[in-house]
Amino acid sequence: MGLVKLAEGDLHYQLEGPEGAPVLVLSNSLGTDLHMWDPQMPAFTRHFRVLRMDTRGHGRSLVSAGPYSIEQLGRDVLALLDALDIQRAHFCGLSMGGMIGQWLGINAGARLHKLVLCNTAAKIGDPSGWNPRIETVLRDGQAAMLALRDASIERWFTPDYSAAHPDQVTQITDMLAATSPQGYAANCAAVRDADFRQQLGAIQVPTLVISGSDDAVTPPSGGHFIQQRVVGAEYAEFYAAHLSNVQSGDAFSERVVDFLLA
Repeated sequence: MGLVKLAEGDLHYQLEGPEGAPVLVLSNSLGTDLHMWDPQMPAFTRHFRVLRMDTRGHGRSLVSAGPYSIEQLGRDVLALLDALDIQRAHFCGLSMGGMIGQWLGINAGARLHKLVLCNTAAKIGDPSGWNPRIETVLRDGQAAMLALRDASIERWFTPDYSAAHPDQVTQITDMLAATSPQGYAANCAAVRDADFRQQLGAIQVPTLVISGSDDAVTPPSGGHFIQQRVVGAEYAEFYAAHLSNVQSGDAFSERVVDFLLA
């Protein structure tokens, strides 16, 4: 575990896996922290030096004044790589993390080996959906985060998975309840304002797009859109809702490892 000092505060990260192995950066979804990737760690650390971070506004990282932008969050990733003297890395991000990955692919491709974009889209939602959520969270604080936690279960997991794995579901959704309301709202604004639909063609690094078949937040159509516009991109789909890395576990990990090692 470690902290990297940015101008406004500390960015929290964990670096695990064999020294000298290629670095793989993992970027969390909106409302989770770096532990959302726990299911992947046994498989990923066999092959990679895995760098996980709490995105600004989440977990144990700084909560600076919002709103944030995806560019700002992407620059946080670059600052972390610089601080750890990592010239190039693989990058895997889910949902908001996938938007950060798109920004990096478009604007900082020289820092990337390969890119994995999971349960994401070039544009997610619209202001009519995001603005009421931001207002509610800023107004009601922790009470709003608890309500979002309960509502997130059906967005993040299919009903059969939730019924069969209540402990895993609780572990993940508790991350949302623990997220700073100010940080969450600031990140909602970053997702709201991001639109990479016209820029995807600038991504030159090998890319894998992963979707969940039952993802209502970022449906497979958004994944296909990215795959069709990034030259040579591969596509994989799992039976899952929004958090395919948790719900599909080993199968997800295996597909990502295969892609990164190919």
